[in-house]
Amino acid sequence: MISGVGKSGIVARKIAATFSSIGVMAIYLNPLDALHGDLGVVANDDVTLLLSNSGETQELLDILPHLKRRGTRRIALVGRVHSSLARGSDVVLDGSVDREVCPLNLAPTASTAVAMAIGDALAAVWMERRGISPQDFALNHPAGALGKQLTLSASDLMVPATRLTALERLTALTEVITTLTSDGVGAGWIRDDNTPDKIAGLITDGDLRRALQQHPPETWGSLTAGDLMTADPITVPSHLLAVEALKQMERNHRKEIGILPVVDAEKRLLGLLRLHDLVQAGLA
Repeated sequence: MISGVGKSGIVARKIAATFSSIGVMAIYLNPLDALHGDLGVVANDDVTLLLSNSGETQELLDILPHLKRRGTRRIALVGRVHSSLARGSDVVLDGSVDREVCPLNLAPTASTAVAMAIGDALAAVWMERRGISPQDFALNHPAGALGKQLTLSASDLMVPATRLTALERLTALTEVITTLTSDGVGAGWIRDDNTPDKIAGLITDGDLRRALQQHPPETWGSLTAGDLMTADPITVPSHLLAVEALKQMERNHRKEIGILPVVDAEKRLLGLLRLHDLVQAGLA
């Protein structure tokens, strides 16, 4: 529980938010509200961090005896280590400054900067001692760029196979075009002859254009999916991070890859992962 009044209260809110973001359950506790019922959120196994440059903030001094009565441990972050708040706390953190940046030496400026820096230092040390990894951090930041990179998998962003129309090697060109258009995915997959739920090939819009360029127009009527497809396409497992799938698309130098089949351990098709979806998710 982090508490403070005025500018110290704003710093307290920021420290609480930082703690929460790294996995420490923390909330800002308004001391005035605490005296009118909000003390109910404080338990005897909690820790309170009380911010006051003077160490004499009356609202904080008023809740001290109630925190003591509950057995709640108290840390004072103060500018005066011999203040009343410091004397009523179990631990004292010295946030004193020679003077404020304010030309009048009145507005909380340097003191609030120091208090915020100490709060950040506490968070950093806790992360180091607990061995917090980027993956742990991402769990509390799922909407951020890092969170998406470390949490979204290929299966999260793929177009599921249930939405796709399977093609056979002998499917005619006209039906291939109809399928690519109606599915709206920009690709079609070809079943394996022996195992229908496994992928034997992939036809993208690019594959279709290249195949038509390579064959004389008079032969187009006889072309089938087997003539158009990329046989044995590069695939990715469903658990692969989407950002790693994106790297596979980017590092392939044979041709531009905009779609990757997603398969399970038995190479059965689960869906198609499109570059478009990775861009939409903010990964590219």
